[in-house]
Amino acid sequence: MDALLLSRIQFGFVISFHILFPAFTIGLASWLAFCEWRWLRTRDTLWRDLFFFWTKIFAVSFGMGVVSGIVMSFQFGTNWATLSEQAGNILGPLLSYEVLTAFFLEATFLGVMLFGWGRVSEKLHFLSTCMVALGTLISTFWIISANSWMQTPQGYTIVDGVFHPASWMDIIFNPSFPVRLAHMVLAAFITTCFVIGGVGASYLLRGVHVDAGKRMLKAAVLFAAITVPTQVVVGDIHGLQVAKYQPTKVAAMEAHWEHKPRGEGVPFVVFAVPNEEQERNDLEIAIPHAGSVILTHSWEGEIQSLKDVPASERPPVKPVFYAFRVMLAVGTLMLLLSLASLVQWWRGRLYGSRALLTGWRWMTLAGFVAMLSGWYVTEIGRQPYVIYGLMRTADAVSPILAAASVMTSLIVYVVVYAIVFGSGVWYLTRLVKKGPLPHEPPQHTEGGEKTPARPLSAAGENLEEGV
Repeated sequence: MDALLLSRIQFGFVISFHILFPAFTIGLASWLAFCEWRWLRTRDTLWRDLFFFWTKIFAVSFGMGVVSGIVMSFQFGTNWATLSEQAGNILGPLLSYEVLTAFFLEATFLGVMLFGWGRVSEKLHFLSTCMVALGTLISTFWIISANSWMQTPQGYTIVDGVFHPASWMDIIFNPSFPVRLAHMVLAAFITTCFVIGGVGASYLLRGVHVDAGKRMLKAAVLFAAITVPTQVVVGDIHGLQVAKYQPTKVAAMEAHWEHKPRGEGVPFVVFAVPNEEQERNDLEIAIPHAGSVILTHSWEGEIQSLKDVPASERPPVKPVFYAFRVMLAVGTLMLLLSLASLVQWWRGRLYGSRALLTGWRWMTLAGFVAMLSGWYVTEIGRQPYVIYGLMRTADAVSPILAAASVMTSLIVYVVVYAIVFGSGVWYLTRLVKKGPLPHEPPQHTEGGEKTPARPLSAAGENLEEGV
Protein backbone atom coordinates (compact mmCIF):
# COMPACT_ATOMS: atom_id res chain seq x y z
CA MET A 1 0.00 0.00 0.00
CA ASP A 2 2.46 2.64 -1.19
CA ALA A 3 1.61 6.20 -2.22
CA LEU A 4 1.06 5.16 -5.85
CA LEU A 5 -1.49 2.45 -5.09
CA LEU A 6 -3.25 4.59 -2.50
CA SER A 7 -3.43 7.50 -4.95
CA ARG A 8 -4.96 5.23 -7.56
CA ILE A 9 -7.51 3.92 -5.06
CA GLN A 10 -8.33 7.45 -3.94
CA PHE A 11 -8.82 8.74 -7.47
CA GLY A 12 -10.89 5.69 -8.38
CA PHE A 13 -13.06 6.16 -5.30
CA VAL A 14 -13.69 9.85 -5.98
CA ILE A 15 -14.33 9.48 -9.70
CA SER A 16 -16.69 6.56 -9.09
CA PHE A 17 -18.94 8.92 -7.14
CA HIS A 18 -18.46 11.80 -9.55
CA ILE A 19 -19.39 9.92 -12.71
CA LEU A 20 -22.76 8.84 -11.30
CA PHE A 21 -24.33 12.26 -10.80
CA PRO A 22 -23.19 14.13 -13.95
CA ALA A 23 -24.12 11.15 -16.11
CA PHE A 24 -27.56 11.06 -14.48
CA THR A 25 -28.08 14.78 -15.01
CA ILE A 26 -27.07 14.50 -18.69
CA GLY A 27 -30.08 12.30 -19.39
CA LEU A 28 -32.31 14.04 -16.85
CA ALA A 29 -31.81 17.47 -18.41
CA SER A 30 -32.97 16.15 -21.78
CA TRP A 31 -35.95 14.44 -20.08
CA LEU A 32 -36.90 17.78 -18.50
CA ALA A 33 -36.74 19.47 -21.90
CA PHE A 34 -38.99 16.74 -23.31
CA CYS A 35 -41.52 17.09 -20.47
CA GLU A 36 -41.69 20.86 -20.85
CA TRP A 37 -42.04 20.54 -24.64
CA ARG A 38 -44.96 18.13 -24.18
CA TRP A 39 -46.55 20.53 -21.70
CA LEU A 40 -46.28 23.40 -24.15
CA ARG A 41 -47.72 21.29 -26.97
CA THR A 42 -50.59 19.61 -25.08
CA ARG A 43 -51.21 21.77 -21.99
CA ASP A 44 -51.65 18.49 -20.14
CA THR A 45 -51.00 19.36 -16.49
CA LEU A 46 -49.50 15.92 -15.85
CA TRP A 47 -46.52 16.84 -18.03
CA ARG A 48 -46.08 20.00 -15.98
CA ASP A 49 -46.27 18.00 -12.75
CA LEU A 50 -43.62 15.61 -14.06
CA PHE A 51 -41.39 18.53 -15.03
CA PHE A 52 -41.50 20.04 -11.54
CA PHE A 53 -41.03 16.65 -9.88
CA TRP A 54 -37.94 15.72 -11.87
CA THR A 55 -36.58 19.27 -11.59
CA LYS A 56 -36.22 18.68 -7.84
CA ILE A 57 -34.32 15.45 -8.52
CA PHE A 58 -32.14 17.28 -11.05
CA ALA A 59 -31.29 20.10 -8.62
CA VAL A 60 -30.04 17.75 -5.90
CA SER A 61 -28.15 15.53 -8.36
CA PHE A 62 -26.56 18.54 -10.06
CA GLY A 63 -25.38 19.91 -6.72
CA MET A 64 -23.79 16.62 -5.69
CA GLY A 65 -22.12 16.33 -9.09
CA VAL A 66 -20.53 19.75 -8.74
CA VAL A 67 -19.24 18.97 -5.24
CA SER A 68 -17.68 15.66 -6.27
CA GLY A 69 -16.14 17.26 -9.37
CA ILE A 70 -14.37 19.95 -7.37
CA VAL A 71 -12.84 17.38 -5.04
CA MET A 72 -11.69 15.27 -7.98
CA SER A 73 -9.91 18.20 -9.68
CA PHE A 74 -7.85 18.89 -6.55
CA GLN A 75 -6.13 15.53 -6.86
CA PHE A 76 -4.41 16.49 -10.10
CA GLY A 77 -2.32 18.94 -8.11
CA THR A 78 -1.88 16.94 -4.91
CA ASN A 79 -1.49 13.33 -6.04
CA TRP A 80 -0.68 13.61 -9.75
CA ALA A 81 1.57 16.64 -9.97
CA THR A 82 3.93 15.03 -12.52
CA LEU A 83 1.02 14.29 -14.86
CA SER A 84 -0.18 17.88 -14.50
CA GLU A 85 3.30 19.22 -15.16
CA GLN A 86 4.07 17.10 -18.22
CA ALA A 87 0.62 16.86 -19.84
CA GLY A 88 -0.94 20.08 -18.53
CA ASN A 89 -0.38 21.91 -21.83
CA ILE A 90 -2.94 19.58 -23.40
CA LEU A 91 -5.24 18.45 -20.60
CA GLY A 92 -5.46 21.91 -19.01
CA PRO A 93 -6.94 23.68 -22.06
CA LEU A 94 -9.36 20.83 -22.76
CA LEU A 95 -10.75 20.99 -19.22
CA SER A 96 -10.79 24.80 -19.39
CA TYR A 97 -12.85 24.67 -22.59
CA GLU A 98 -15.38 22.59 -20.68
CA VAL A 99 -15.69 25.34 -18.07
CA LEU A 100 -15.78 28.20 -20.59
CA THR A 101 -18.44 26.61 -22.79
CA ALA A 102 -20.53 24.05 -20.94
CA PHE A 103 -20.34 25.17 -17.31
CA PHE A 104 -20.90 28.84 -18.08
CA LEU A 105 -23.83 27.92 -20.34
CA GLU A 106 -25.39 25.79 -17.62
CA ALA A 107 -24.74 28.42 -14.94
CA THR A 108 -26.36 31.12 -17.09
CA PHE A 109 -29.60 29.27 -17.70
CA LEU A 110 -29.83 26.96 -14.67
CA GLY A 111 -31.30 29.61 -12.39
CA VAL A 112 -33.93 30.51 -14.98
CA MET A 113 -34.87 26.84 -15.40
CA LEU A 114 -35.12 26.19 -11.65
CA PHE A 115 -36.71 29.44 -10.47
CA GLY A 116 -37.94 31.27 -13.55
CA TRP A 117 -41.34 29.61 -14.04
CA GLY A 118 -43.88 32.45 -13.94
CA ARG A 119 -41.15 35.09 -13.91
CA VAL A 120 -40.17 34.80 -17.57
CA SER A 121 -42.11 33.90 -20.69
CA GLU A 122 -42.86 30.26 -21.45
CA LYS A 123 -40.64 30.34 -24.54
CA LEU A 124 -37.70 31.77 -22.62
CA HIS A 125 -38.12 29.21 -19.86
CA PHE A 126 -38.22 26.37 -22.38
CA LEU A 127 -35.13 27.82 -24.08
CA SER A 128 -33.36 27.84 -20.71
CA THR A 129 -34.22 24.19 -20.11
CA CYS A 130 -32.88 23.29 -23.57
CA MET A 131 -29.70 25.28 -22.95
CA VAL A 132 -29.09 23.42 -19.69
CA ALA A 133 -29.54 20.12 -21.54
CA LEU A 134 -27.18 21.32 -24.28
CA GLY A 135 -24.65 22.39 -21.65
CA THR A 136 -24.53 18.90 -20.15
CA LEU A 137 -23.81 17.45 -23.59
CA ILE A 138 -21.09 20.01 -24.33
CA SER A 139 -19.51 19.19 -20.97
CA THR A 140 -19.50 15.52 -21.95
CA PHE A 141 -17.84 16.45 -25.24
CA TRP A 142 -14.79 18.03 -23.60
CA ILE A 143 -14.41 15.55 -20.74
CA ILE A 144 -14.55 12.57 -23.09
CA SER A 145 -12.16 14.31 -25.50
CA ALA A 146 -9.59 14.74 -22.73
CA ASN A 147 -9.98 11.17 -21.53
CA SER A 148 -9.93 9.78 -25.08
CA TRP A 149 -6.70 11.61 -25.80
CA MET A 150 -5.13 9.82 -22.84
CA GLN A 151 -6.36 6.53 -24.35
CA THR A 152 -5.31 7.23 -27.97
CA PRO A 153 -2.95 10.24 -27.93
CA GLN A 154 -2.36 12.13 -31.17
CA GLY A 155 -1.52 15.65 -32.29
CA TYR A 156 1.30 16.23 -29.78
CA THR A 157 5.03 16.77 -29.63
CA ILE A 158 7.27 15.97 -26.66
CA VAL A 159 10.00 18.45 -25.73
CA ASP A 160 12.15 17.69 -22.69
CA GLY A 161 9.55 15.25 -21.44
CA VAL A 162 6.69 17.76 -21.67
CA PHE A 163 3.73 17.30 -24.04
CA HIS A 164 3.00 20.22 -26.34
CA PRO A 165 0.03 20.55 -28.72
CA ALA A 166 0.90 20.22 -32.40
CA SER A 167 -2.65 19.99 -33.78
CA TRP A 168 -5.69 20.74 -31.65
CA MET A 169 -7.97 19.10 -34.21
CA ASP A 170 -6.01 15.84 -33.88
CA ILE A 171 -5.97 16.18 -30.09
CA ILE A 172 -9.70 16.84 -29.72
CA PHE A 173 -10.86 14.41 -32.41
CA ASN A 174 -8.41 11.65 -31.56
CA PRO A 175 -9.14 8.17 -32.98
CA SER A 176 -11.22 6.84 -30.08
CA PHE A 177 -13.13 10.06 -29.36
CA PRO A 178 -16.21 9.87 -31.64
CA VAL A 179 -17.29 6.36 -30.70
CA ARG A 180 -16.45 6.84 -27.01
CA LEU A 181 -18.52 10.04 -26.96
CA ALA A 182 -21.50 8.24 -28.48
CA HIS A 183 -21.02 5.32 -26.08
CA MET A 184 -20.93 7.59 -23.03
CA VAL A 185 -23.89 9.78 -24.03
CA LEU A 186 -26.00 6.71 -24.74
CA ALA A 187 -24.94 5.23 -21.39
CA ALA A 188 -26.05 8.41 -19.61
CA PHE A 189 -29.39 8.48 -21.43
CA ILE A 190 -30.04 4.79 -20.75
CA THR A 191 -29.14 5.21 -17.08
CA THR A 192 -31.68 8.01 -16.69
CA CYS A 193 -34.21 6.09 -18.78
CA PHE A 194 -34.16 3.09 -16.45
CA VAL A 195 -34.42 5.32 -13.37
CA ILE A 196 -37.52 6.97 -14.83
CA GLY A 197 -38.99 3.64 -15.90
CA GLY A 198 -38.16 2.01 -12.59
CA VAL A 199 -39.77 4.83 -10.60
CA GLY A 200 -42.87 4.66 -12.78
CA ALA A 201 -43.12 0.88 -12.38
CA SER A 202 -42.71 1.24 -8.61
CA TYR A 203 -45.65 3.65 -8.48
CA LEU A 204 -47.80 1.24 -10.46
CA LEU A 205 -46.90 -1.66 -8.18
CA ARG A 206 -47.76 0.44 -5.13
CA GLY A 207 -50.95 1.79 -6.70
CA VAL A 208 -49.94 5.43 -6.20
CA HIS A 209 -49.43 8.19 -8.78
CA VAL A 210 -50.83 5.76 -11.34
CA ASP A 211 -51.22 8.20 -14.23
CA ALA A 212 -47.72 9.57 -13.74
CA GLY A 213 -46.31 6.05 -13.39
CA LYS A 214 -47.92 4.94 -16.65
CA ARG A 215 -46.60 7.94 -18.51
CA MET A 216 -43.06 7.54 -17.18
CA LEU A 217 -42.98 3.81 -17.87
CA LYS A 218 -44.35 4.24 -21.37
CA ALA A 219 -41.76 6.89 -22.22
CA ALA A 220 -38.97 4.75 -20.74
CA VAL A 221 -39.99 1.64 -22.68
CA LEU A 222 -40.12 3.52 -25.97
CA PHE A 223 -36.78 5.23 -25.37
CA ALA A 224 -35.07 2.06 -24.13
CA ALA A 225 -36.32 0.09 -27.14
CA ILE A 226 -34.41 2.55 -29.34
CA THR A 227 -31.29 3.35 -27.33
CA VAL A 228 -30.38 -0.02 -25.81
CA PRO A 229 -30.07 -1.83 -29.20
CA THR A 230 -28.23 1.24 -30.52
CA GLN A 231 -25.83 0.99 -27.59
CA VAL A 232 -25.16 -2.65 -28.46
CA VAL A 233 -24.10 -1.60 -31.97
CA VAL A 234 -22.00 1.31 -30.72
CA GLY A 235 -20.41 -0.95 -28.10
CA ASP A 236 -19.47 -3.45 -30.80
CA ILE A 237 -17.82 -0.70 -32.87
CA HIS A 238 -16.04 0.52 -29.76
CA GLY A 239 -14.76 -2.98 -29.04
CA LEU A 240 -13.31 -3.31 -32.55
CA GLN A 241 -11.56 0.03 -32.11
CA VAL A 242 -10.12 -0.92 -28.72
CA ALA A 243 -8.79 -4.13 -30.27
CA LYS A 244 -7.00 -1.99 -32.85
CA TYR A 245 -5.50 0.69 -30.59
CA GLN A 246 -5.32 -1.07 -27.18
CA PRO A 247 -5.03 -4.80 -27.90
CA THR A 248 -3.67 -5.63 -24.46
CA LYS A 249 -6.81 -4.20 -22.87
CA VAL A 250 -8.96 -6.52 -24.99
CA ALA A 251 -6.75 -9.47 -24.05
CA ALA A 252 -7.37 -8.64 -20.38
CA MET A 253 -11.11 -8.23 -20.98
CA GLU A 254 -11.20 -11.76 -22.38
CA ALA A 255 -8.49 -13.23 -20.13
CA HIS A 256 -6.89 -14.44 -23.37
CA TRP A 257 -3.49 -15.72 -22.31
CA GLU A 258 -2.13 -17.42 -25.43
CA HIS A 259 -2.98 -18.09 -29.04
CA LYS A 260 -4.96 -21.20 -29.83
CA PRO A 261 -3.92 -23.63 -32.59
CA ARG A 262 -4.81 -22.48 -36.08
CA GLY A 263 -8.49 -22.97 -36.82
CA GLU A 264 -9.69 -22.91 -33.20
CA GLY A 265 -10.21 -19.16 -33.12
CA VAL A 266 -10.76 -17.28 -29.88
CA PRO A 267 -13.34 -18.64 -27.43
CA PHE A 268 -15.62 -16.39 -25.45
CA VAL A 269 -14.93 -17.03 -21.78
CA VAL A 270 -18.29 -16.96 -20.01
CA PHE A 271 -16.70 -17.48 -16.60
CA ALA A 272 -13.23 -18.13 -15.26
CA VAL A 273 -10.88 -17.29 -12.42
CA PRO A 274 -7.88 -15.63 -14.08
CA ASN A 275 -4.64 -16.87 -12.53
CA GLU A 276 -2.09 -14.16 -13.21
CA GLU A 277 0.76 -15.96 -11.47
CA GLN A 278 0.36 -19.12 -13.57
CA GLU A 279 -0.82 -17.15 -16.66
CA ARG A 280 -3.92 -19.26 -17.17
CA ASN A 281 -7.62 -19.42 -16.35
CA ASP A 282 -8.98 -21.70 -13.67
CA LEU A 283 -12.56 -23.05 -13.70
CA GLU A 284 -13.00 -21.78 -17.25
CA ILE A 285 -16.32 -22.05 -19.06
CA ALA A 286 -15.95 -20.93 -22.66
CA ILE A 287 -17.85 -20.97 -25.96
CA PRO A 288 -15.55 -21.96 -28.87
CA HIS A 289 -15.10 -19.39 -31.66
CA ALA A 290 -17.57 -16.97 -30.02
CA GLY A 291 -14.77 -14.60 -29.06
CA SER A 292 -13.55 -14.47 -32.65
CA VAL A 293 -17.03 -13.70 -33.92
CA ILE A 294 -17.58 -10.93 -31.37
CA LEU A 295 -14.13 -9.36 -31.45
CA THR A 296 -13.13 -9.79 -35.10
CA HIS A 297 -16.43 -10.62 -36.85
CA SER A 298 -14.85 -13.75 -38.30
CA TRP A 299 -15.01 -17.44 -37.33
CA GLU A 300 -11.25 -17.93 -36.92
CA GLY A 301 -10.15 -14.36 -36.14
CA GLU A 302 -7.28 -13.84 -33.69
CA ILE A 303 -6.53 -11.15 -31.13
CA GLN A 304 -3.36 -10.34 -29.24
CA SER A 305 -2.79 -12.58 -26.24
CA LEU A 306 -1.55 -11.48 -22.83
CA LYS A 307 1.63 -13.52 -23.24
CA ASP A 308 2.51 -11.48 -26.33
CA VAL A 309 3.64 -8.67 -24.03
CA PRO A 310 5.76 -8.73 -20.86
CA ALA A 311 3.94 -8.96 -17.54
CA SER A 312 4.99 -5.39 -16.77
CA GLU A 313 2.95 -4.18 -19.76
CA ARG A 314 -0.28 -5.92 -18.77
CA PRO A 315 -3.17 -4.38 -16.83
CA PRO A 316 -4.60 -6.15 -13.79
CA VAL A 317 -6.56 -8.95 -15.45
CA LYS A 318 -9.14 -9.89 -12.82
CA PRO A 319 -10.86 -6.52 -12.32
CA VAL A 320 -10.97 -5.86 -16.08
CA PHE A 321 -12.24 -9.37 -16.84
CA TYR A 322 -14.99 -9.34 -14.20
CA ALA A 323 -16.06 -5.72 -14.76
CA PHE A 324 -16.49 -6.39 -18.47
CA ARG A 325 -18.75 -9.36 -17.75
CA VAL A 326 -20.82 -7.40 -15.27
CA MET A 327 -21.35 -4.74 -17.94
CA LEU A 328 -22.32 -7.36 -20.52
CA ALA A 329 -24.69 -9.12 -18.13
CA VAL A 330 -26.48 -5.93 -17.10
CA GLY A 331 -26.65 -4.75 -20.70
CA THR A 332 -28.17 -8.05 -21.77
CA LEU A 333 -30.82 -7.81 -19.04
CA MET A 334 -31.60 -4.26 -20.16
CA LEU A 335 -32.02 -5.40 -23.75
CA LEU A 336 -34.27 -8.32 -22.82
CA LEU A 337 -36.41 -6.19 -20.52
CA SER A 338 -36.77 -3.48 -23.17
CA LEU A 339 -37.83 -5.93 -25.88
CA ALA A 340 -40.20 -7.81 -23.56
CA SER A 341 -41.79 -4.51 -22.51
CA LEU A 342 -42.20 -3.47 -26.14
CA VAL A 343 -43.96 -6.74 -26.94
CA GLN A 344 -46.27 -6.38 -23.95
CA TRP A 345 -47.03 -2.79 -24.95
CA TRP A 346 -48.01 -4.00 -28.43
CA ARG A 347 -50.29 -6.59 -26.80
CA GLY A 348 -51.83 -3.96 -24.53
CA ARG A 349 -50.51 -5.59 -21.35
CA LEU A 350 -47.68 -3.23 -20.42
CA TYR A 351 -49.25 -1.99 -17.20
CA GLY A 352 -50.88 -5.26 -16.17
CA SER A 353 -47.83 -7.54 -16.03
CA ARG A 354 -46.64 -7.61 -12.44
CA ALA A 355 -43.52 -9.55 -13.41
CA LEU A 356 -42.60 -6.90 -15.98
CA LEU A 357 -43.20 -4.05 -13.55
CA THR A 358 -41.11 -5.84 -10.95
CA GLY A 359 -38.34 -6.23 -13.51
CA TRP A 360 -38.32 -2.48 -14.16
CA ARG A 361 -38.28 -1.74 -10.44
CA TRP A 362 -35.34 -4.07 -9.87
CA MET A 363 -33.50 -2.55 -12.84
CA THR A 364 -33.93 1.04 -11.66
CA LEU A 365 -30.22 1.44 -10.85
CA ALA A 366 -28.94 -1.00 -13.47
CA GLY A 367 -27.59 1.79 -15.65
CA PHE A 368 -25.30 3.00 -12.88
CA VAL A 369 -23.91 -0.51 -12.43
CA ALA A 370 -23.26 -0.96 -16.15
CA MET A 371 -21.72 2.50 -16.48
CA LEU A 372 -19.35 2.04 -13.55
CA SER A 373 -18.34 -1.41 -14.80
CA GLY A 374 -17.58 -0.03 -18.25
CA TRP A 375 -15.61 2.84 -16.74
CA TYR A 376 -13.50 0.40 -14.72
CA VAL A 377 -12.78 -1.60 -17.87
CA THR A 378 -11.70 1.58 -19.65
CA GLU A 379 -9.52 3.01 -16.91
CA ILE A 380 -8.02 -0.10 -15.33
CA GLY A 381 -7.57 -1.68 -18.75
CA ARG A 382 -5.15 1.01 -19.92
CA GLN A 383 -2.74 0.29 -17.07
CA PRO A 384 0.19 0.47 -16.56
CA TYR A 385 -0.16 3.69 -18.58
CA VAL A 386 -1.93 6.91 -17.71
CA ILE A 387 -1.26 8.21 -21.24
CA TYR A 388 -1.39 5.04 -23.26
CA GLY A 389 2.00 3.89 -24.51
CA LEU A 390 3.70 7.15 -23.51
CA MET A 391 3.51 7.79 -19.78
CA ARG A 392 3.27 5.16 -17.10
CA THR A 393 1.03 5.69 -14.09
CA ALA A 394 3.97 5.13 -11.76
CA ASP A 395 5.73 8.09 -13.40
CA ALA A 396 2.69 10.37 -13.13
CA VAL A 397 2.32 10.37 -9.35
CA SER A 398 3.63 13.30 -7.31
CA PRO A 399 7.32 12.68 -6.52
CA ILE A 400 7.17 13.68 -2.85
CA LEU A 401 4.04 12.05 -1.53
CA ALA A 402 3.86 10.15 1.74
CA ALA A 403 1.68 7.07 1.87
CA ALA A 404 0.43 8.09 5.32
CA SER A 405 -0.91 11.43 4.04
CA VAL A 406 -2.69 9.75 1.14
CA MET A 407 -4.20 7.17 3.48
CA THR A 408 -5.37 9.92 5.82
CA SER A 409 -7.02 11.91 3.05
CA LEU A 410 -8.59 8.72 1.66
CA ILE A 411 -10.15 7.95 5.03
CA VAL A 412 -11.42 11.52 5.28
CA TYR A 413 -12.94 11.26 1.78
CA VAL A 414 -14.69 8.01 2.64
CA VAL A 415 -16.17 9.42 5.85
CA VAL A 416 -17.22 12.74 4.33
CA TYR A 417 -18.64 11.12 1.20
CA ALA A 418 -20.59 8.63 3.30
CA ILE A 419 -22.18 11.52 5.20
CA VAL A 420 -22.71 14.00 2.36
CA PHE A 421 -23.72 11.63 -0.41
CA GLY A 422 -25.52 9.31 1.96
CA SER A 423 -27.67 12.26 3.02
CA GLY A 424 -28.12 13.31 -0.60
CA VAL A 425 -29.24 9.85 -1.70
CA TRP A 426 -31.60 9.64 1.29
CA TYR A 427 -33.10 12.99 0.31
CA LEU A 428 -33.51 11.86 -3.30
CA THR A 429 -35.19 8.68 -2.10
CA ARG A 430 -37.68 10.70 -0.04
CA LEU A 431 -38.42 12.95 -3.01
CA VAL A 432 -39.07 9.94 -5.22
CA LYS A 433 -41.27 8.31 -2.58
CA LYS A 434 -43.36 11.45 -2.27
CA GLY A 435 -43.83 11.46 -6.02
CA PRO A 436 -45.13 13.96 -8.59
CA LEU A 437 -48.04 15.56 -6.75
CA PRO A 438 -50.31 18.04 -8.57
CA HIS A 439 -48.39 21.27 -8.75
CA GLU A 440 -49.65 24.76 -9.33
CA PRO A 441 -46.74 27.19 -9.81
CA PRO A 442 -46.93 30.09 -7.34
CA GLN A 443 -48.03 33.47 -8.56
CA HIS A 444 -45.06 35.79 -8.20
CA THR A 445 -45.85 39.33 -7.15
CA GLU A 446 -43.84 42.46 -6.65
CA GLY A 447 -42.09 42.82 -3.30
CA GLY A 448 -41.97 40.69 -0.19
CA GLU A 449 -40.80 37.65 -2.11
CA LYS A 450 -37.83 35.53 -1.20
CA THR A 451 -35.86 34.47 -4.24
CA PRO A 452 -33.96 31.15 -3.98
CA ALA A 453 -30.26 31.64 -4.44
CA ARG A 454 -28.94 28.06 -4.62
CA PRO A 455 -29.79 25.18 -6.98
CA LEU A 456 -30.38 22.81 -4.05
CA SER A 457 -33.09 25.11 -2.69
CA ALA A 458 -35.19 24.23 -5.74
CA ALA A 459 -35.92 20.89 -4.06
CA GLY A 460 -36.80 22.36 -0.68
CA GLU A 461 -40.16 21.18 0.64
CA ASN A 462 -41.77 19.25 3.49
CA LEU A 463 -41.05 15.66 2.65
CA GLU A 464 -43.33 14.34 5.38
CA GLU A 465 -46.41 15.37 3.43
CA GLY A 466 -47.73 12.86 0.93
CA VAL A 467 -45.28 10.10 1.89
